[in-house]
Amino acid sequence: MTDIHSRTLRNSYTPPCRETSKQVPETTYQSEEISTQLITDFCVVLTAKDFNPEKYAAFSRILCRIYLKQGSPVPLMESYISVLTKGACHSEDNGMFLCRDYDQRNAFLSGSIKDVVSQFGMETIVLYTALMLKKRIVVYHPRLEALQEFTRTLPAFAWHRQDWSIVHPYVDLNQDEIEALKNCPGYVAGFNEPDIGNRSDLFDVFVNLAESSITVSQSAKEALSLGKLHKDIGQLIVHLVEDPDVSDSQVIKDICGKSREILTILNSFSDGSSDRDKPTINLDLLKQKRLPPATEHFLFHLAAAEHMLQT
Repeated sequence: MTDIHSRTLRNSYTPPCRETSKQVPETTYQSEEISTQLITDFCVVLTAKDFNPEKYAAFSRILCRIYLKQGSPVPLMESYISVLTKGACHSEDNGMFLCRDYDQRNAFLSGSIKDVVSQFGMETIVLYTALMLKKRIVVYHPRLEALQEFTRTLPAFAWHRQDWSIVHPYVDLNQDEIEALKNCPGYVAGFNEPDIGNRSDLFDVFVNLAESSITVSQSAKEALSLGKLHKDIGQLIVHLVEDPDVSDSQVIKDICGKSREILTILNSFSDGSSDRDKPTINLDLLKQKRLPPATEHFLFHLAAAEHMLQT
C-alpha cells in the first residue's frame, strides 16, 4: 500500500491511471463508544497499488471497528503495519484478516462480462475494439454502484494486458479531476453527471449505460471503423454469451484467445530487423497485404497501442 492522494468515496473505490490502481473504501460511523466525547464521526481511507476492492473494503471495516472500540489511531497503525509486513492482522470480531484470502484474479473476474454483452449485443465489438486500441471510454449512469460494476468489468475484454489501472469508476466534472484524467493516454472513466455527454473532448467512445447506447466520437471514427474482422469477433462474443453453459471466465478466455490470434497476425508483419523485446511492425509489409481498409486501420492502431510501430 502506498500514500496516493485521492478523493474519498463512501463504501467504494477509485483507481487512478497508468501504473497504479487504488481503492478507497471508506466507512463512516456515528461514534457512541469512543472514549473522547469530542469525536462525533470518523472515517478510514486506504490507498493501494493493486486492484482489489473487496480486500480493502474488508480491511477498512476491521480498522473502523478497532477505532470505534479504542478511540486511538495507534492500534490502527499496528494493524496496518502488520498487513503491510506480514500480510495478516488479528481482528477481535472477525478472527484473522489474511491478504491471501483475496486473490487478485478473483478481483479481476468479479464483474460479469456476460451481463455487458447481454446489454449491448453486437455493439459490444465497439467496446472491445476501443479497449484493444487503448482509447478513451467514458461511461454515464446516475447510480454510482452501476458505474463501479460496469467500469471494473471492461478491462477483461483486453485480458492479455490484465491492466485495471485504466479504470476510474467515479470522476467529477471539476477542473482538477478532468486535468488528471486528460493526462492518461487511455481510460475507462465513470461519470454520474449527464453533462458528460457533451464533453466529446474527453472520450473516443461514450457509453450511456442508463439508455444502453454507445456513441463513437467524430475524431475516433477512422480508428474505430468496423469491418468483417470486427463482425466475426462480435458474433463470436455474442455466441459465447448466449450459451448458458459457458461461464464468464470461459468467455474471457475465448476472447483473449482471439486477441492473441490477432496479435500473432500483427507479429507476422515484422521484418525481424529490430533488436527490441517486442517485434516492430513494418508498415510497408502491412500495406502490401492489401487488407480491407477497416482491418488495416485496426492493425495499424493496434500496433501503436502495443508499442510495435517503427519510430
